[in-house]
Amino acid sequence: MKSQWKVPDSRLLVDFAPTIILKAKDFATEITIFNAEQNRLASEGAISSEHVTNNEAVRKTLLERGIRPEVCLPQKKCLSILRLLPSLRLMQLRLRCLCRD
Repeated sequence: MKSQWKVPDSRLLVDFAPTIILKAKDFATEITIFNAEQNRLASEGAISSEHVTNNEAVRKTLLERGIRPEVCLPQKKCLSILRLLPSLRLMQLRLRCLCRD
């Protein structure tokens, strides 16, 4: 994707990702957090597996609606904070799980 969108090596791919793709990734993360809390997933492996499943489900939905992430045009924007939000939420969830033990 980096070469397809002509993203400089010094920049992150997510800085060029269209908003629909960023929202889809965020949605998958929120589903993971919700399900991990509801199902009391405590191990990193269980949470990671849940996250992969949710990413696949969101991607399937995008494809069913005619949105192919690989074909979306890049958008140049500064999204450093937005890019970090899903990662920070997952770290928060992992910390909560570790504190329960």
